[in-house]
Amino acid sequence: MNSSPCCCSTPGNRRSATARPASFRRRGAELVGWVIPSAALILMPKCPMCVAMYFMLFTGVSISAAGASNLRLATLILCSTLLFGAVLWTLSRRLLSRRGN
Repeated sequence: MNSSPCCCSTPGNRRSATARPASFRRRGAELVGWVIPSAALILMPKCPMCVAMYFMLFTGVSISAAGASNLRLATLILCSTLLFGAVLWTLSRRLLSRRGN
């Protein structure tokens, strides 16, 4: 006996027939999650002195070349991790949506 009111919304199905599409805010947040780390990786200077100069330009605080090199490395690792997480998030959502249909 089927207790669900519609044949489209079975208990094992994650999405119902009345599921709404993603909101503008959610799509915008997802886009920002891709754009900001990508832009940071593209625009990151290779020279530690350039990183130190940009850091001083935007914050008013001077750092050494070694500190700038560490800051550059930490930023590269953070942006790469965020992009990898965004890729995994997108793939998992696509796989789950295919499995639900």
